[in-house]
Parts: sequence; C-alpha cells; structure tokens
Amino acid sequence: MRIALIHAVTVAMAPVHEAFARLWPEAECTDLLDTALAVDRERDGELTAAMRRRIVVLADYAAGTGAGGILFTCSAFGEAIEAAAATSPIPVLKPNEAMFEAALAAGSRIGMLATFGPSVAGMEGEFRELAARRGSPARIETICVEGAMPALKGGDGATHDRLLAAAAPRLAHCDAVLLAHFSTARAESAVSAALSRPVLTAPGAAVEKLKSAVA
Repeated sequence: MRIALIHAVTVAMAPVHEAFARLWPEAECTDLLDTALAVDRERDGELTAAMRRRIVVLADYAAGTGAGGILFTCSAFGEAIEAAAATSPIPVLKPNEAMFEAALAAGSRIGMLATFGPSVAGMEGEFRELAARRGSPARIETICVEGAMPALKGGDGATHDRLLAAAAPRLAHCDAVLLAHFSTARAESAVSAALSRPVLTAPGAAVEKLKSAVA
C-alpha cells in the first residue's frame, strides 16, 4: 500500500516516518514537499485562495501516483485539506484529526503546545468543531513557544525540546497536553518529564487512523 505524505516543512518528515516504521511498516511511504507553503502562510497571515488551490493540486498529484491514502503533515492548512478530501477518490487525512479525537477522550480541559503561530487559530477552531459535533464541553488552551521552531530548523533539537518542556508546567492544570505539530512530537519525552498529565502527539495517532481508513 502506497501512502503519500505531503509536507510544508522538512522537520515534519522524520517524525511521521518513524511513526510509520513503528505502527505500519508495510506501508510504502512517498514524500511531497512544498516548503513555500509554510513561508507563504506565515507571510500572508491567512489561508489564501491560492494556497487552497495548491493543497488541492498536491492531493490530486499524490492520488495520481497510485497512493491509496494521503496524510498531510502541516497543521496550518486544515480547511484547505478538508476541501481536498471532499473531492479525492482516496482517503485524505488532516494531521491532527486523530490526536484531537484522543484528546476528547482524555478530558475536558485540554492544553496544547505549539511552535508555529499561524497554525494556532485554525487548529483551535478544528478542535472546537470536533468537540461540538461530539457533544463535548472540552475547551482548549494553547501556548505558542517562541524560539522553538527556529531552533529546530537550525538543527538545534535540544533547545527546541527544552523550550517546550519549560513551557509545559503552565498547562499542568489541564487533563491532557497536545504537542501541536508533527515536528513537536520529538519533544514528547521532555514534556512528559515536566508534567504529570498525558502528553499526546499527532504522528502515531494519524498513522493508526489512516491505516484504518485505507483498510
């Protein structure tokens, strides 16, 4: 089974490949990378019509390669991914769907550690919509950790993880804490050590959900 992984940042690639190796090693993963998407999303401050078209084009291209499913790994393009999924002949998954579902099962006070500010409003909106559909009173509180993403992009993963762990105790009152992006999954151990609450990550949950959807 070929699975197309579509990325907007290079730092999201390793975590999802590690999750596939652990949870679905039989899958043949291929990668499509458009780093201009993240640059343009941060510059424009909104999800533009041009970006929406690009997401649909990427999904169409991936389907044309013979993929049986598509997983987007960047959390800043939720609405555009939904539009691509609506017209795709194969399953298309947003990066955080499965993690949000797990969060709703964990409690009603959910915290989230993010490192890419432009993605936060859209992710919080997706969470609230899912909670409303499930009849859940859950609320989400997000901390965007300044400096963590530049450190990771610069090759300093240790500083990235340390900054997230340092921010984590501010969410100690929550029932569970989410690591917002695929790239932040690498900090799971550091954040877990700073909290006495469950810490949820996106890659593993997404792989399990996509495997089920394709099957």
